Amino acid sequence: MSLRTGGRVATATAPIINPNNLKIEGWYCHDHFSKNTLVLLSQDVRDIIGQGLVINDHENLSEIEDLVRLKDVLDLNFELLGKPVVTINKKRYGKVSDFAVETETFYIQKIYVSQSIMRSLNGGNLGVDRSQIVEITHHKIVIQDPLKPVKASASTAPAVG
Repeated sequence: MSLRTGGRVATATAPIINPNNLKIEGWYCHDHFSKNTLVLLSQDVRDIIGQGLVINDHENLSEIEDLVRLKDVLDLNFELLGKPVVTINKKRYGKVSDFAVETETFYIQKIYVSQSIMRSLNGGNLGVDRSQIVEITHHKIVIQDPLKPVKASASTAPAVG
């Protein structure tokens, strides 16, 4: 939504997630006017309302090739949803089904893991805090055992492998 025109300028189709720090750097958008895929950077979001993301104007949308500093993250094409979640001891917990974001900084604070049918009958979905994430790779997310207490650390940023 544009503050200047009061109307829709694009449709956000997917978040751009930096796996190094679990921050939403922006969103891929389907441009309402040119029908091209553009990028909305998270720092250009003025507000989040029920109808969507609020920006100043269409000019806040960028061409993918213009985002030089974001090129490495874009090239990773990282997708969080559907990623398998395992513990350090290789115990499988399921796949990421959703996540919660802090809307001021756009850091992902919690991931939600859908468990297998048998395990979900016993306990439902599992919520994992970002401080429990040990490693993020292209193939999986490694977490501390959710049944053990979390040790406080100086850094809560996950490592990337």
